[in-house]
Amino acid sequence: MILIDNLDQVANQIESERGVEKGLLYAAIELSLASACRKHLKDGSQIKCVLSNTNASVEFYRVKEVVDEVISPFTEIILKDAKKIDKKTALGEEVLVAFEPPDFGRIAATVAKQIITQKIREAEKNSIYDEFKVKENTLINGTVQQVEGDDYLINLGRTEAILRRRDQIPGERFEPNEVIRVLIVNVDKENRRNMISISRTHKGMLKALFEVEIPEINDGIIEVVSVSREPGVRAKVAVKTNNPSIGAVGTCVGQMGGRIQAIIKELSTEKIDVLEWDEDPKVFIANALKPAIVQSVVITNKEEREATVVVASDQLSLAIGKRGVNIRLSVSLTGWRLNVISEADFDKDKKSIAEKIKESMANDDEEKDSKDKED
Repeated sequence: MILIDNLDQVANQIESERGVEKGLLYAAIELSLASACRKHLKDGSQIKCVLSNTNASVEFYRVKEVVDEVISPFTEIILKDAKKIDKKTALGEEVLVAFEPPDFGRIAATVAKQIITQKIREAEKNSIYDEFKVKENTLINGTVQQVEGDDYLINLGRTEAILRRRDQIPGERFEPNEVIRVLIVNVDKENRRNMISISRTHKGMLKALFEVEIPEINDGIIEVVSVSREPGVRAKVAVKTNNPSIGAVGTCVGQMGGRIQAIIKELSTEKIDVLEWDEDPKVFIANALKPAIVQSVVITNKEEREATVVVASDQLSLAIGKRGVNIRLSVSLTGWRLNVISEADFDKDKKSIAEKIKESMANDDEEKDSKDKED
């Protein structure tokens, strides 16, 4: 029997500081000492190590098979001797034979230390994974620990994550020790270098900010249906109300724009359009293209989700937006492919648009007839 000084105290300290359960640590020590002993003996023995947390003692056993005739004394034992250890044992079973291990020496101690360190690292990694996996798609505060070129190393408490350049809002800069908000996008245990993926450009961050700043969303009164975003430039958020007496857009914007301004400030002055979601795609598309005033929306292909949007000539550039931002965000928000044209061009193309609508309706009728026959 071997005694390990201060084992319970050390185990409690590791559990408290690194989140590794004491039971897992003891199991790692047992495995490491058994492995080190087996490698040191080099006689083919199967070693089992049992650690007692009451008196911090370690006992070693050879695992031996009960046989009629012993060929290998290190792995086998005759039935007569086995029954002295366990009266209920029988041929073919295994018994544990206690023995005093030799002095392992420096090599064996090194092996044991390596395995203990590895197991602690694995247990710590699993603990961190379990803690952060449930936080996917949520906001978390992190501290800028180090600037690495265009990337930032962010301290999240028990672990770190890299905020890469592609996940940063263009133009924003942070200083060491600065506290910032990030979205936990994904937690992947297999990613050795960066298990936790964080972002400030993901559209989920904007949705999460709405949930934080607007209590009615957490209460289920208001619902964020869709989000589209060009980080640092502009974003669109479609919301709906589950209570007819409460307006979704006004509630999100807040009195004097206070709520939306708090969100805009967090996103480096990114402009945010809050608009009403509608189950009618024509209404939803018209709302999505605001601030442009839409004259009409024509569904040209329902199956392919294609629509033509008609606006007055002086609204065309506004509907498309600077560098096409407004139309891109509207397409992403609604999930419809949009062809925005002026009223004059619509009058010229009425015939071809009518043919597209007719073709789309014919496809819908064929699909309906097919379903009716199946029924």
